[in-house]
Amino acid sequence: MDTKEHTADTHDHEEDQKRNNSVYTEKADLYDFKAGAIEAENAEHNMTVLGAVRAYPWASFWAFVMSCCIIMESYDVFLIGNFVALPAFVEKFGVINPATGLKVIAFKWQSSLQVSGQLGALVGVFLAGPLTSRIGYRYATITGLMLLNCFIFIFFFAQSMPVIFAAQIMEGIPWGIFIANAPAYCSEIVPIQLRAPATQMLQMFWAIGSIIVGGVTYATEGVSSSSAYRIPIALQWMFPTPLAILMFLAPESPWWLVRKGKFEQAAKSVKRLGSGTDPTETVAMMRRVIELEKNDKEPNHLELFKGTDLYRTLIVCGVYAAQNLTGNLIANQAVYFFTQAGLDGHTAFALGLITSALQWVFVMLSWILTTYYGRRAIYLWGSAVNTILLFALGIAGAVSKKGAHSGNLAQAALGLIISVGFTLGPAPASWVIIGETSAIRLRPLTTGTGRAVYYIVEFPCIFLASYMLNPTGGDLGGKCGFVWGATGLCCLITAYFFLPEMKGRSYREIDILFKRKVPARQWKKTVIDVNDDE
Repeated sequence: MDTKEHTADTHDHEEDQKRNNSVYTEKADLYDFKAGAIEAENAEHNMTVLGAVRAYPWASFWAFVMSCCIIMESYDVFLIGNFVALPAFVEKFGVINPATGLKVIAFKWQSSLQVSGQLGALVGVFLAGPLTSRIGYRYATITGLMLLNCFIFIFFFAQSMPVIFAAQIMEGIPWGIFIANAPAYCSEIVPIQLRAPATQMLQMFWAIGSIIVGGVTYATEGVSSSSAYRIPIALQWMFPTPLAILMFLAPESPWWLVRKGKFEQAAKSVKRLGSGTDPTETVAMMRRVIELEKNDKEPNHLELFKGTDLYRTLIVCGVYAAQNLTGNLIANQAVYFFTQAGLDGHTAFALGLITSALQWVFVMLSWILTTYYGRRAIYLWGSAVNTILLFALGIAGAVSKKGAHSGNLAQAALGLIISVGFTLGPAPASWVIIGETSAIRLRPLTTGTGRAVYYIVEFPCIFLASYMLNPTGGDLGGKCGFVWGATGLCCLITAYFFLPEMKGRSYREIDILFKRKVPARQWKKTVIDVNDDE
């Protein structure tokens, strides 16, 4: 045999052997990778809630920090709602109501101010998805916090309604980043058992923002100078810089790092979050889920409306939209609602503060309910009770004579119960559903799009709510309960047929259930084998 031929045969044999070894190694790696993933998933399933807290104390802390960002949107939303009833603000920016001879904020500006921040946030949520997918949750959030520091200056020094309107739009852009990123980040850094309380903290901090506003405006309600509204505006500077420092120190979401192929950094991030499982096995679990969703393309908004991702997107969008259609706007305009129900300004501000404090307590109670009884159950039962109360408010408004003290008290009491009850059932459960439903790969885009739908639905609802309550508009008072009761009933029926139960499900199981197109009401009964990969 020719020496050259012998050499060529030997070379081919070596190449075949290398190729076979490579395939063998790849298969062995895949086996080990799946074995570790199963171990990590089983470990999370077997944890109790208290065990998860003990194993992941830092994950709970960093979810707490991220949730604090929601205070700023909540603070400003309730601040604008309270300003329309604040005497010094009304005196500076109001117009004479011909019917009473007293100054009020004109209907067009009342509505415009309520929607201005949301207009900016609508821009922010669409920026948040691509920005976060590229630079991560931490740096996207820090960018928003620094921008907010700058935009508060414009609001503080504003001397006219158009400037206030513009300032609110600009402040809204970073809000959109926070509100899109927070539920996604919180749901990604904690184990299964802590997903409900971690994401529901967002609703708690929404209540905290309203408590701070309620306390500040209650204290300044009697001040006749511009300090009555400038002090509450200036207090917004308390939040961005400290939060930016903390977010710089926070670990990046390990799920985001695994999506980027940064497995070592993801393992370090897992180690910083807690010691419940082996970091390598946890990263293997994340890789397994991401392999199920594998796509070589960069995530884009079009994918949200294809295949099973369309159903997931519709759930997130529907739950977000329902917040505006089931009484949330009564909660956001509680002080103004109380004044229009016939209570004096001082009592209205006191009741607004009490409402915010009770909301905070009820959100914490909802942690227990949602963790142990499930998301779907609490959402449906809470929405049903809320709808009944809204119709009761409408009836109280219809039968009460204009100016009757007992009728005013009945409407105010029902308004308070609706505002508080909303934070026990549908509102906090919504955040858990939003954080769990989307595919890991598309999560920043899905939460951003869902929040965008929230704002799009909110715009007409704000104008409608302001028109119904404003004395220069519909002046309906409690009769607005009929309108919100009807929309709430539609949301309840839709949720009953299409909202699945995701309590206790890993992200792998959620992916598989969506791919199998299991009907929403059958999710709780469906068993997914730990070895299944689809």
